[in-house]
Amino acid sequence: MASLNVYSVLVVLFLTFGALMATKENDQIIKENNYETKMGLPCVLEAFMSIFETGSISNKCCGELVVLGKVCHSALLKRTLENPLFKDLTPTTIIAKSIQTWNNCLALIDSPSPSA
Repeated sequence: MASLNVYSVLVVLFLTFGALMATKENDQIIKENNYETKMGLPCVLEAFMSIFETGSISNKCCGELVVLGKVCHSALLKRTLENPLFKDLTPTTIIAKSIQTWNNCLALIDSPSPSA
């Protein structure tokens, strides 16, 4: 649970200070579309954990991620990787996990629900 709290703090720091560290392109995309406010914090944390750690993302949060869109997802990921707090991470691994999370969510959202 302490690990979740640490990542909660990191996500809040990222959302607060990340704009200062972002490239103009990613920052502009994020700001113009209000991407930082379109996903609830619990789902942001789930998505973050599924990409940067070993967590899973719920159906509900997959839905929020897909609604957010691929452009936003990519811009937020790039901005995170540019943040000095995450300088020790391996970008290729993180990008691969991000693509996997996105594809899993997209498949989940696009799959037909079972009949009642």
